[in-house]
Amino acid sequence: MTKKQTDPAPRPRLTPAAVVAEALRLLDESGLEAVTMRAVADRIGVRMNTVLWHAKSKTRLLELMADAVAGTIGYERLPDDAGERARELMRRYRRSLLAHRDGAFLVAGTYAPDPHTLRFADALVAALSDHHDTPETAAWTAYALVYFALGLTQEEQAADGTDAHRLREAVAAGPYPALADALPALTRHDFDARFEDGVDRILGGGHRSG
Repeated sequence: MTKKQTDPAPRPRLTPAAVVAEALRLLDESGLEAVTMRAVADRIGVRMNTVLWHAKSKTRLLELMADAVAGTIGYERLPDDAGERARELMRRYRRSLLAHRDGAFLVAGTYAPDPHTLRFADALVAALSDHHDTPETAAWTAYALVYFALGLTQEEQAADGTDAHRLREAVAAGPYPALADALPALTRHDFDARFEDGVDRILGGGHRSG
């Protein structure tokens, strides 16, 4: 054989996008705690310094991953009505978080002023500005919606089948009459309904579940 025939094929050039994509695959397979610079480097088959060259630090890698999650949000066929547009944007935001294991935990732990995240924020604030009239009110409402969605989705992704049973036992064992009265609603793990109700309450209109 000639030297040309025996030499291995050249490795494709590594890019930041490839590093982030591999980190997201690791996230989906093993969870957020498993995502380290070394683990990503091992999966790609390069030295950790090579990953650091592209992602700079673990904090930056997580930011890039969070922005990639936001990059899956679609903006086609949004409602014309401003309030409904904001609701639909939040539904799509939640779906992007649920698409990845620990997706809400990942995004909640980052500050990512990157293109996909900024595009979503701009679309949401624009809808809320039309709905609430002032940019300041829109900004505060956007914070409330995003924080609510992140918190609820973290609970949803961490939900344990025994949670409702444990809550019933704890309430029954103590002097919590208001919680006892509300227990059927508190132990109903209908996250879709809870999400819709919470968004409606923040936006100040629409249907609220009884």
